[in-house]
Amino acid sequence: MPNSLNVTTDFLVIGGGIAGLSFALKAATLGRVAVLVKAGSADANTSYAQGGIASVWSVDDTFESHVEDTLKAGAGLCNRTAVEAIVRDGPQVVRELIRLGTRFTRVPEGNEDEYDLGREGGHSHRRVLHAQDLTGQEIMRALWEAIRANSNISFYEDHLAIDLLIANRGRANARCWGCYALDRRCGVIRTFVAPFTLLASGGAGKVYLYTTNPDVASGDGVAMAYRAGVPIGNMEFYQFHPTCLYHPEAKSFLISEALRGEGAILKLPDGEPFMKRYSPDAELAPRDIVARAIDAEMKRQGLDCVYLDLSHRGAQFIRRRFPNIAARCAALGIDITREPIPVVPAAHYMCGGVVTDLHARTVLTGLYAAGEVAMTGLHGANRLASNSLLEAAVMARRAFLDVSEQLAVRAPGSPPDFPAWNPGRAIRSDEHVMVTQSWDEIRRLMWNYVGIVRSDRRLERARRRLALLREEIHSYYWDYLIDSDLIELRNLVVVAELIVRSAICRKESRGLHYNTDHPQTDDQHWLHDTIIAE
Repeated sequence: MPNSLNVTTDFLVIGGGIAGLSFALKAATLGRVAVLVKAGSADANTSYAQGGIASVWSVDDTFESHVEDTLKAGAGLCNRTAVEAIVRDGPQVVRELIRLGTRFTRVPEGNEDEYDLGREGGHSHRRVLHAQDLTGQEIMRALWEAIRANSNISFYEDHLAIDLLIANRGRANARCWGCYALDRRCGVIRTFVAPFTLLASGGAGKVYLYTTNPDVASGDGVAMAYRAGVPIGNMEFYQFHPTCLYHPEAKSFLISEALRGEGAILKLPDGEPFMKRYSPDAELAPRDIVARAIDAEMKRQGLDCVYLDLSHRGAQFIRRRFPNIAARCAALGIDITREPIPVVPAAHYMCGGVVTDLHARTVLTGLYAAGEVAMTGLHGANRLASNSLLEAAVMARRAFLDVSEQLAVRAPGSPPDFPAWNPGRAIRSDEHVMVTQSWDEIRRLMWNYVGIVRSDRRLERARRRLALLREEIHSYYWDYLIDSDLIELRNLVVVAELIVRSAICRKESRGLHYNTDHPQTDDQHWLHDTIIAE
């Protein structure tokens, strides 16, 4: 890696998941690419994806069916044009992943081109390509092997983006030229300059006390884009995965949607199934319905968890289909071939984000966004299972095609001279407890007041407390030298406020947003996105 504090490149990618790496590989055919990841190569939400990537693959399936399933899950807020475009691009990006070396699970004793297709909640057909229950890890393995073999890609581990570099801020000709980023290993702040920047920084699960996300998911991309004046949309729709493993020694371990797709049943401690009381689709209902059902049963009976039972499918099938989940549970003393799995809901996926068009462009020239950080219109008020990897791969490809077309017409010009990072009069802090206290307070406040079920009173209380926290954090940020914890805290409070402001705006219940003071869905007044810009 170059030692200079300034790095100039043709393309800058912020994030190392499927969206960022897919774009980097394609962009490397046009020029030099710098990829920033805030931790190691495996620390991306993609690596944690168990279920798979949804795409029309079987002759029994159709694009129209996948579109309709997505629209139904999105509770009226999906952009149909976006849904149709992304669904139709699905088979092409899956083929690209296969050519790259991704080993999706094949049908036992089938022909070599026949893949085992899973079915998950909300899907009317089997269309989820998977690599057993480690799909994300397998996709990342293939992508990283290709990345490391490409001499046009420079990879910067442990680099945390701080703020975007904006020329002509506030004017019609404003343009993004990269970012400032902290090298977490040595505390040095580098300036990364590029005419094209892709935000692929993932979600913000760490804004909640309980999450399936890795520690890096602190909403950095959304916060940076918002500070740069880019509109942010639909942040009230945060998806809670219904089934996260409940165990004192298990942190953020997801129990895949695919178990319910293969027949797992949600039960109370006495063994009674309960999902039929909440939806005719029972365990195959969309995630928002399942998560609220579990939450309601836990509150009604004062339970710490409920149970997910797949034992009736037989030990051989379970160990073949879900080897990772079976092994992880076994290590904790739970034999899922013979007993149910204790589960609770946890914050899982940000359905809103940085508003983009179908070329992954934001309103800021030179800035693109793809993956969980972006809001394309695909998910609406609730993401359909396994559409996330699909969207990330498709939008990375679309971003590359748009950049290619732009470069074919004209060169982007020369960047202005951005100053080196100036810490001003900031000093080193000896009161780091202020950071950890604020971090804990935000996450607990969001879980208790802005979680699966909300109310006007709780949202207003969250809004007031977050406003005070933001002022405290803002003052601390400028008074003391920054580190990664402080940068993430600054971003976390921005994301928390965006979620709360969006939730307060929506005076109805729809999809992932459920407010007890407005329990009905109101298509007459609220059939539109919630957009916030600084």
